[in-house]
Amino acid sequence: MLKSLLGQSAESRAEVFLKGQGLKLLARNWRCRFGEIDLIMQDSTMLIFVEVRLRTRSDFGGAAASVTPAKQKKLLAAARQYLATLKTLPPCRFDVIALSGDDAPDWIRNAFDDMG
Repeated sequence: MLKSLLGQSAESRAEVFLKGQGLKLLARNWRCRFGEIDLIMQDSTMLIFVEVRLRTRSDFGGAAASVTPAKQKKLLAAARQYLATLKTLPPCRFDVIALSGDDAPDWIRNAFDDMG
């Protein structure tokens, strides 16, 4: 329960931060059979799939390091499913918002390979 509340709070912080950077929210916690995409944002014509990671400790490499190849594969599959619902395919990328305590969000643009 606490982990779920922390996750929701982190996603809200990331959403507010990205909106402050001029991005538009298209979907939050978009789910399909392959998994969930935390935030789907738009920056002019670019579609951005955002993974939000919160770490209270950095023992295991911090928030950004927790987006493992297995997690990336799930995000790619979910993103493909989302894109299948669109009439035209926009350019897209995968970003990570890494949060640690009350520090400013670390926005990692193009965090891993695209739809390839």
